[in-house]
Amino acid sequence: MSALVFDCDGVLADTERFGHLPAFNATFAEHGLPVRWSEDDYGEKLAIGGGKERMASLFQDPEFVRSAGIPDDDAARAQLLAEWHRTKTARFRALVAAGEIPARPGVARLVAEALDDGWTVAVASTSAEESVRAVLEHAVGAGTAARIPVFAGDVVPAKKPDPAIYDLVLQTLDLDHGDTLVVEDSRNGLLAATGAGLPCLVTVNGYTRHEPFDEAVLVVSELGDPDRPPIEVLANRGGAQPGHHVVLGDARACLGRPDRTPSTDRPERGTA
Repeated sequence: MSALVFDCDGVLADTERFGHLPAFNATFAEHGLPVRWSEDDYGEKLAIGGGKERMASLFQDPEFVRSAGIPDDDAARAQLLAEWHRTKTARFRALVAAGEIPARPGVARLVAEALDDGWTVAVASTSAEESVRAVLEHAVGAGTAARIPVFAGDVVPAKKPDPAIYDLVLQTLDLDHGDTLVVEDSRNGLLAATGAGLPCLVTVNGYTRHEPFDEAVLVVSELGDPDRPPIEVLANRGGAQPGHHVVLGDARACLGRPDRTPSTDRPERGTA
């Protein structure tokens, strides 16, 4: 059985710029913390997997520790992080509920194609599970989301680029490495997928377009949709031949299988 495993942030929706960053800054303001991250600051923080881990990086700044009155005790710091992260998750979910975070093109379409064709579809993310489920429902609808298992948050001890989350998906869903394609948007995610022995399709975003994706089978600007401009293929190291947008046949080709998609479903580049 073929499987398609999506990352969440930057893959299902443009969550980093329009969701996580404003949620972090709102959390800092609510808790009276003397820090605000700019878009460039947050771009650097994306090298760290996990929201709590990104906030914990603040403890490396002696000036922040002093001005915010951060205790030296590790247990007290862990309690602070948990409290901040609860606030941040609530802020993020409110943004999702308000429709402030746009779903990425092609996600709902490709998920529907895969499910209709009998594929297993799952989501694997380092973000909090509540946040991931909220984004998933927003991107594909509640009915479809209910059919998709979610692996997120602290279900594994190490965050991406460690492959633990993908190892867990493979084991829990009893998937075969050769039948499972991962969709990621960042180098950390790509390394997590390939570290688990899985081929990876990358859909870049504004924060990750500059990153190296040498190990990816296919790198595209987005998955695309018929009513949008044609996608840009940034790298192609497999048998996929994407046209105007990525279709299930391209995912199948990334697994090294023949594309059985009828030609009528594969419009030429530049056509709808």
